[in-house]
Amino acid sequence: MPPALNPATGQPSKPPVVVPSGGGNNIIIRPVQRGNPLVDAIKNVGKEFGDIVADFQVGRTTGVLFLSLKYHRLHPEYIHTRIEKLGHSYTLRILLMLCDIEEHRDPIRELTKTCLINNITVIVAFSVEEAGHYLSTFKQFEHRPPDLIKERIDKDYNAVLRSALTSISRVNKTDVETLRSSFGVRAFSHSP
Repeated sequence: MPPALNPATGQPSKPPVVVPSGGGNNIIIRPVQRGNPLVDAIKNVGKEFGDIVADFQVGRTTGVLFLSLKYHRLHPEYIHTRIEKLGHSYTLRILLMLCDIEEHRDPIRELTKTCLINNITVIVAFSVEEAGHYLSTFKQFEHRPPDLIKERIDKDYNAVLRSALTSISRVNKTDVETLRSSFGVRAFSHSP
């Protein structure tokens, strides 16, 4: 799908810049979400309603569409229209699905394919509270560095050896331990 064009300039649209009145600490909520129990489930962050394309804006360039699978079953065309309107307005676009039906496998598979084609990240929540927690966490971690989720490598020799050797395809941790116990640490320290 080509990026949405600004009708005035003919250039690709920039991400919407809606600056929250709370100094950037608020989640901006699309007014049509009033009455959605998800709004009440958002805790520990400020909330305000604003004119945005996404259902929730959790960062300057992060937009979230919300979809209940129960609603999707009744109105399957809705999400396609919303994705089309969203266009490329945000750098990070997320579809937050609420899994509130028993037969969820096929709809989730179909929606995941649609999101993959449209470069949208999929998050599935199994309760309104969980969905609210995701939105709160997205906002709270908006300016955090990725160090929190990066792999931590110990500084001891065995951990460094294990990390180096398992970076080779087909070598796993068990293989490393077998090699280390068979050849000893000195064989590795003197190898080229």
